[in-house]
Amino acid sequence: MKKTILICAATAALFLAPAAVWTSSAATPSVAAQSSDTDPDWRETLEKVKGLAATTGIRGFMSKEAPEYLTKGYTTPEGAFVPGHEIKVIGGLPYGVGQAVMIAICLGLIYLAVVKGFEPLLLLPIGFGGLLANMPYSGVTNPPVVDAVTKLVTEPGGFLYYFFEFGVSTGLFPIIIFMGVGAMTDFGPLIANPRTALLGAAAQFGIFIALFGALCLSEATGDLIKFGLKEAASIGIIGGADGPTAIWLTSKLAPHLLGAIAVAAYSYMALVPIIQPPIMRWLVPAEERKIKMKQLRHVSKMEKVCFPLIVLLLCSLLLPSAVPLVGALMLGNLAREVGPNVARIADTMSGPLINIVTILLGLAVGSKLACEKFLNAETLGILALGLLAFACGTAAGCLMGRLMNKLCKEPINPLIGAAGVSAVPMAARVSNKVGLESDPTNYLLMHAMGPNVAGVIGSAVVAGVLYTLCR
Repeated sequence: MKKTILICAATAALFLAPAAVWTSSAATPSVAAQSSDTDPDWRETLEKVKGLAATTGIRGFMSKEAPEYLTKGYTTPEGAFVPGHEIKVIGGLPYGVGQAVMIAICLGLIYLAVVKGFEPLLLLPIGFGGLLANMPYSGVTNPPVVDAVTKLVTEPGGFLYYFFEFGVSTGLFPIIIFMGVGAMTDFGPLIANPRTALLGAAAQFGIFIALFGALCLSEATGDLIKFGLKEAASIGIIGGADGPTAIWLTSKLAPHLLGAIAVAAYSYMALVPIIQPPIMRWLVPAEERKIKMKQLRHVSKMEKVCFPLIVLLLCSLLLPSAVPLVGALMLGNLAREVGPNVARIADTMSGPLINIVTILLGLAVGSKLACEKFLNAETLGILALGLLAFACGTAAGCLMGRLMNKLCKEPINPLIGAAGVSAVPMAARVSNKVGLESDPTNYLLMHAMGPNVAGVIGSAVVAGVLYTLCR
């Protein structure tokens, strides 16, 4: 025991001894010179040891200043300079405190995913990506350090930086996810009852409500909230309840709002069973909720194979800007419907491929949940507008269903109009559940899948229109 204490005391004395003592204790000048040529200077190493305390997370949470690459800018590997900007956290909080607040919010997202089961496949990686991004000095979102003279990368960036640049900034991840969605989706109910496409179109009404609401909010608040047309279009697409589409459009038009918009889109998708039923019960009378619809006809394999090809050709003729999303969706669906010859492709799209990309996309989006991007008045406005858009889309679908029920010969249960939002297949399940509450024998799931998949196509088309108008 005494020997251990003496060793610890000797080690502490060596670290705490002044530089003069270390210098005078050198054996000979020749030995010291030889050592300095082969080993790092001991003073430099000592200073690094003493500076370890300044690099801990405890010190980071106490920091008032944001990282230098945010405030002073940085140079990309391609040689372009990205200017810095003033960092403002809501309430004037220090940057480190803002990171601590964001960690609490990200833990809340993980709680919703794990405990409540709200969109766990995406909220879990998004929440965890946000945790990583707000860990002080972790460097997981830092850009690479580039020498100003040689333009060479002297230090690689964080892995979340590369995830985002490779898959989100390029729009690649959302397109791959659309392939998987197409491979998992049956367009048969839409083909059997094409009228339900009108319900999917009506549900996109919320997109335009949120778009104009964002512009009005910007005018009403002055300098507090500033949304231009590109930002408003990106916010509006939340109303389509289609996360990949929202990410794709926002990455093109307003990448600085990506974190808030992605979290709003997926959070409201997860809250479909909570948000939609009260609106449906309020707008659809009890007697209309009991309407039973005619059984859908059988859809042949030839119809299912031709449908994605026809939709893609029409899209290319009328709206080329929507071809990336619609084309990926139709490719996945075509692989699903062709048959066993390409079953391996369809299984890969709907299984391993979409699962891997979902993980990478969630982490990349979560990397944008930094406090300076999330803890501000604009984010609060986005969350409010997203909820408004989602509610208006649900209401518009139900009202269109009531109108069609009055005008069409065959009865239509207005509840399936709420499934026109693109949350596949959750919105269809909610329509079926509310219908069963009024009549336990009234199964609406397959009927609701028609407007549900129409909403997926509709939101992609609207995103293409907005991109064409705003780019």
